[in-house]
Amino acid sequence: MPSPALLASYRRLFAAPGAAAFTLAGLLGRLALSMYGVSLVVLLSERRGSYGLAGAVSAAGLVFGAIGMPLIGRLVDRYGQARVTVPAALYSAVPMAALLLCVHLGAPDWTLFLSSAACSAMPNLGGMARSRWAHLHRDDPAARHLANSFEQALDELCFMAGPVLAMLLCTTLAPEAGMIATGALGTVGALLFAAQRRTEPPLPVRDSAERRHGSPLRAPGLRVLVLTFLATGMVFGATEITTVAYADALGHKATAGLLLALVAGGSCVAGLLFGLLTPRRAPGTRFLLCAAAMAAVLLLPLAAGLGGAGLGALGVALFAAGTATAPTMVTGMTLVQELLPRRQFNEGMAMAVSGIVVGISAGAALAGTVAERAAPGTGYALPAAAAGLALLIALAGRRHLTAPKAAEGSPGEGAAENAEQIVSGTL
Repeated sequence: MPSPALLASYRRLFAAPGAAAFTLAGLLGRLALSMYGVSLVVLLSERRGSYGLAGAVSAAGLVFGAIGMPLIGRLVDRYGQARVTVPAALYSAVPMAALLLCVHLGAPDWTLFLSSAACSAMPNLGGMARSRWAHLHRDDPAARHLANSFEQALDELCFMAGPVLAMLLCTTLAPEAGMIATGALGTVGALLFAAQRRTEPPLPVRDSAERRHGSPLRAPGLRVLVLTFLATGMVFGATEITTVAYADALGHKATAGLLLALVAGGSCVAGLLFGLLTPRRAPGTRFLLCAAAMAAVLLLPLAAGLGGAGLGALGVALFAAGTATAPTMVTGMTLVQELLPRRQFNEGMAMAVSGIVVGISAGAALAGTVAERAAPGTGYALPAAAAGLALLIALAGRRHLTAPKAAEGSPGEGAAENAEQIVSGTL
């Protein structure tokens, strides 16, 4: 049971009118996102009999999503959340329905890749929710830090419940049930989120000079962070596919969703507790420490998988591994936002998330190949190696992380002013 102090600390976030409404609406869309990967893997492994194909199709969708997400973010920065979210959500439902139809009709594999790639315009509800928190609590830095951790915990809650729900639907109803629910929840959640107009942040005032700033990636620190998040995404993608395949190899495929929920559960708990802490170190230093902790704890699932410790011990190891991801993401996204002015918030955040998405696709594809060709548990070497790579990238670029500056081309806007304008959080 959550402590009264914990509940009281987070309850203050919802004193603003409309906060609960957009949070609940966005939760539906984010739940759909957390169901997508497992639903697609189960569907294609059952109907096409290949984890490799499932991982590759999932990777294609994630790669194209990584390209489309910053473009959608730029449109949101320019035209506002509602005007972009509604058409994007309606469009994304069409190729998802096409993918299900192609599987049902036994269409060639290339049609699956095409349909998955076309599902690339779903708006980033997590980033837009954080933008709303920034607007609602623009005069309260402590509340923004709390909102940052709360949003990360919500993300992890979705990724805790989503795989379980997806596996339940796919194994008790039909392999297609998870994808159907994903499409329905994603579309409805995005439309309801867009309908919450009173909490939508106003567009920043733009002048002709601001249109010449170019990509947020001109900031060197952002490039370092995007690469670090790419490696972190590989941790997520490889862990998901390896866990499903490992549970299947032991004859307990239905428990894969529960095992993945334990990863998210560890991150959810860590995120909530992290929000209650008062940061003592610079964000760059905190990020390096969090990345080091993540690299260390990712060795635990590898040891459990290779040692044949069983699903119970693996579940404990996965929960422990999850505890390092939320602080890493929260601190990393705080650095991302310190680099950027408010007018590039959604695009910059989308680029950071795109790095994660590309990493997820690469990790999923690699893990699918390893699952078909190596002994059960071997695939857990991939997330362990990816976490080590994330730490190395962060260390190599640490001078850019320890002294974040305003985005290039934003005269007069320092990191402190940017932090007052944008939320300190992640997706």
